[in-house]
Amino acid sequence: MRYEPISKELFIQNRKNFMSQMLPGSLAVFNSNDIYPIGADSTIPFQQDRNIYYLSGVDQEDSILVLFPEAPDPKHREILFLTETNPHIAVWEGEKLNKDRALETSGITTVYWKQDFEKVFNELMAQSHTVYMNTNEHYRAAHATQTREDRFNKWLKENYPAHQVAKSNPILQRLRSVKHPLELEVMQKACNITEKGFRRILEFTKPGKWEYELEAEFMHEFLRNKSRGFAYTPIIAGGKNATVLHYIENKEQLKAGDLILIDVGAEYANYSSDMTRTIPVSGKYTDRQKQVYTAVNKVKNLATDMLVPGTIWKEFHVEVGKLMTSELLDLKLLDKADVQNENPDWPAYKKYFMHGTSHNIGLDTHDYGLLHEPMKANQVFTVEPGIYLPEENMGIRLEDDVVIQDKGSPKNLMANIPIEMEEIEDLMNS
Repeated sequence: MRYEPISKELFIQNRKNFMSQMLPGSLAVFNSNDIYPIGADSTIPFQQDRNIYYLSGVDQEDSILVLFPEAPDPKHREILFLTETNPHIAVWEGEKLNKDRALETSGITTVYWKQDFEKVFNELMAQSHTVYMNTNEHYRAAHATQTREDRFNKWLKENYPAHQVAKSNPILQRLRSVKHPLELEVMQKACNITEKGFRRILEFTKPGKWEYELEAEFMHEFLRNKSRGFAYTPIIAGGKNATVLHYIENKEQLKAGDLILIDVGAEYANYSSDMTRTIPVSGKYTDRQKQVYTAVNKVKNLATDMLVPGTIWKEFHVEVGKLMTSELLDLKLLDKADVQNENPDWPAYKKYFMHGTSHNIGLDTHDYGLLHEPMKANQVFTVEPGIYLPEENMGIRLEDDVVIQDKGSPKNLMANIPIEMEEIEDLMNS
């Protein structure tokens, strides 16, 4: 991988935390992702399953991690199964992890080749009575494709029907939502790379450029800073396109006087960043654009200060809705009658701000987190209010990634990315 290696101490600690919550006499299994085909002999670039990466640091295909904290044989308490590398593979695909490099990466001393998996696993299952299966239970998950993990879980239940089954997901939801200091360092690097891309396009943007040209400028800067690229499909939306929340075509030409909404984030070492800025194509905001921008930025700043330990995610969104309602009244986009007669299930402000304000971020852009539980220190959330006015050819959203602190306001990982209108104008016209 092109990124700088993360200390194996992170993965050692992650495994320790996970195993401390496993049931007595249980083992857990985690599989790498598939390499997905496109057609003929073409494939989508590989991305590792986030859970096996979180627990091992292994970032290659055809890998399996088994955790068995009460294994009778101490060497079987943590096991990696990897595809055996050889000179032929090294020539055609590059070197894969050997046993020494796997230890260096993960801190796991017992490494078997994957061809021995079923034999070793059968022995381990005879010594256990509960097996933890890795399932995707994110609240936004909606997948039609069967994963390698899905196939393995089906095989597991067919071949070991007498075993009790448990889920690794509830443990991982809680563990992954609170970041280790080493994770925060990596996420800061991802945000710093995003900053470099944003500063690059501030110099590049002008009327007549195309949305996809800005996308290309970001990708250039991301790749040259050891990122794999975008953490998610980027949104580069000029003019009215910014009022389409998931506009990803990035195909239109930028027009003088319009705003352009830029929702992008660099990936680094499998960790995500998630930034939104809204800038003027011509380098200057109009008075009306400044009014709306000021309102969105005010809500963002006030909402950020509310992200403290003990806050409940659902209640937080209700309070942010009140802040946005006040700003929309001041902008005369709503009147008192709109608020008095609003549907409690779809408040009046939702006409102009229809999405949520915050989500967990980490290894996934929409990361794991138990949203019904109070927020905790070292969780990382986005803050991203917006106002969308199709009739005015304008959509403004502003977004930062922030770390909840033990005391006081969150730490903004994007504090160095320009957001104030005066700074943005100065940089675009320098």
